[in-house]
Amino acid sequence: QVQLVESGGGLVQAGGSLRLSCAASGLTFSSYSLGWFRQAAGKERDLVARISWSGGSTYYADSVKGRFTISRDNAKNTVYLQMNSLKPEDTAVYYCAAPRNPWAKPGTNRYAYDYWGQGTQVAVSS
Repeated sequence: QVQLVESGGGLVQAGGSLRLSCAASGLTFSSYSLGWFRQAAGKERDLVARISWSGGSTYYADSVKGRFTISRDNAKNTVYLQMNSLKPEDTAVYYCAAPRNPWAKPGTNRYAYDYWGQGTQVAVSS
């Protein structure tokens, strides 16, 4: 049974930083690309960042380029999202996600991902 558990969310002032973590179990972690999505109230769930199984390839949404960094530690079965220079528009629930199959190269669409965490709330005040 695959489990993804996010942590690290909270309330921060604009310009501040947070580091999200996602601990995975029930899958061969080093064989999976992983993504961080976010969903603001009343909006779609969008991909923020994605990292390949080796960590050698990353993707960032334009809105977070230069501010967010995705990384992974395959020895700890954990993927991270370092968020700097936070803005009020970054306020959302952040989700960690994985595709169904190992070695898959999921795109940006949420429907390419089958396993989801419960989400962690990030709130940025102005």
